[in-house]
Amino acid sequence: MYIPEHFAMTETTVAYKVIQENSFATLFSVHKGKPFATHLPLLLNKEKTYLYGHFARSNTQWKDIQNQTVLAVFHGPHCYISPSWYEEPNQAVPTWNYVAVHVYGRVKIVDDEQELMNSLRDMVLKYEEPNSSYKLDQVDSKYLESMTKGIVGFKIKIDKMEGKAKLSQNHSLHRQELIIKQLEQIPFPNEQQIASLMKANLKNKM
Repeated sequence: MYIPEHFAMTETTVAYKVIQENSFATLFSVHKGKPFATHLPLLLNKEKTYLYGHFARSNTQWKDIQNQTVLAVFHGPHCYISPSWYEEPNQAVPTWNYVAVHVYGRVKIVDDEQELMNSLRDMVLKYEEPNSSYKLDQVDSKYLESMTKGIVGFKIKIDKMEGKAKLSQNHSLHRQELIIKQLEQIPFPNEQQIASLMKANLKNKM
């Protein structure tokens, strides 16, 4: 990923946070000699050494992914930035602010049934509300067994991780404040999140 120095995400804890909060990723590999991608949730293990996920068995990407080095892309908030918000709009061009994390690692197919079930259980616990009535352990065992036959579990050993937070850091503090003011007036989650991240970034500089 192209990362100018002022946009680099230097703290791994921040990158882990992006992964955990935006865990529906895009997984890229080479399949049958060509680039191939699948959109799927990836779960970071407690030790932060592996990403766990599973393919639909009918998705043939899994058939040649074993031991392949892959790229998982986690997309954080993003939004358009208009030059009309600047103090001198006629001396600027539009841009896009965003947060993203790329993870590189080697894939291993999870053959162990217990390891697969543990990863599925952890995934359900992550996404279900704490007071949810749905519990994977309470699903009919025969039904669950038939469902798991339709998936292929895998894990990615994290070898490299890089993050980018493009938050107008290449502009003056005054201009960043103008952008934040405009974004806070837009009632959409992406704009609100980018404004919040920009404010936190400015606060850290003070």
